[in-house]
Amino acid sequence: MAAPHNGSNITANYTNQFVQPPWRVALWSIAYSLVLAVAVFGNLIVIWIILAHKRMRTVTNYFLLNLAFSDASMAAFNTLINFIYAAHGEWYFGEAYCKFHNFFPVTSVFASIYSMTAIAVDRYMAIIHPLKPRLSAKATTGIIVCIWSLAVVLAFPLCYFSTIRTLPRRTLCYVAWPRMADDPFMYHIIVTVLVYVLPLVVMGITYTIVGVTLWGGEIPGDSSDNYHGQLRAKRKVVKMMIIVVVTFALCWLPYHVYFIVTGLNKLLNKWKYIQQVYLSVLWLAMSSTMYNPIIYCCLNSRFRAGFKRAFRWCPFIKVSSYDELELQSTRLHPTRQSSMYTLSRMDTTMSSLEGCSHRLTHRHMHVRNVFTCIIHCMYKSCTDVCLI
Repeated sequence: MAAPHNGSNITANYTNQFVQPPWRVALWSIAYSLVLAVAVFGNLIVIWIILAHKRMRTVTNYFLLNLAFSDASMAAFNTLINFIYAAHGEWYFGEAYCKFHNFFPVTSVFASIYSMTAIAVDRYMAIIHPLKPRLSAKATTGIIVCIWSLAVVLAFPLCYFSTIRTLPRRTLCYVAWPRMADDPFMYHIIVTVLVYVLPLVVMGITYTIVGVTLWGGEIPGDSSDNYHGQLRAKRKVVKMMIIVVVTFALCWLPYHVYFIVTGLNKLLNKWKYIQQVYLSVLWLAMSSTMYNPIIYCCLNSRFRAGFKRAFRWCPFIKVSSYDELELQSTRLHPTRQSSMYTLSRMDTTMSSLEGCSHRLTHRHMHVRNVFTCIIHCMYKSCTDVCLI
């Protein structure tokens, strides 16, 4: 998001009071470069894993794809530029990029957190209301388009009011709000509520309900191996997404607190160590873009197999036959091994139907409900076992 050099108290200073010694700039450069490298390459690999393998093209993964794209974009276009401007207090990149520099981070963060919110709602519907139809590819695309459209609307004032100001000894990029005393603080409060508090509350409620359902007990009368396999798979996905959400929340909390506190007490902007505090909270916020690929690799076997394939050129990375099978489509495999796998999927489907029959004991149940339940069980055996 926008650097703190956007207040009238900053533009009044012709000299740069935040000049750092070279060794400190070098250390910060290494820290920010690490975030840039890991975030960009890690998220690009996630994008490749999802797009290059048909088995990975699920509703949840399309939202993860959108999340990876927004994180990689913000890391590529803003992390290093934000650091250079915050460390030197000098804008070197022109007015056009100044507008983009203030506009895009809010857009990207909005797209990231609302992609996570969409995943939370999708998991809620799949687990709490499994008989309701799932999102189609067209509906998923429409939701992603709506997320980016709303993000652009929210961030547009930053683009519209951003400008540069050339002083005798430095050039500044800042947001020239109509009311410089009140508008920046009010806008950041709005952004904090819409891009942090509201989605986290929604995800907290949905994941709490889902967690109580998945870990609170088992469904009576359904003790098949297929049921337990589905339950373990659902738990793994939900646990992974909870870790993603908590990581995001912890990374961005100090950043929002920083702007609220400095907005309430503007004298803090002149504090001797305020630049180091800002560089720290900025680094932590930007680092949120690099953790998700690591979480996926550690907690999801298919993403882990995809990362192994991406780094198979390394001498210490070995791709096993199990890793290859993890990313293969479950359809149309003529080999003997695939035939055995198809047979096992048929057995799984039959187990689902047997489990379904336990729930159809009422002799007066309508034929349409019987048909719906059978189709639901067959659908779950094909897709819901492998949620990601």
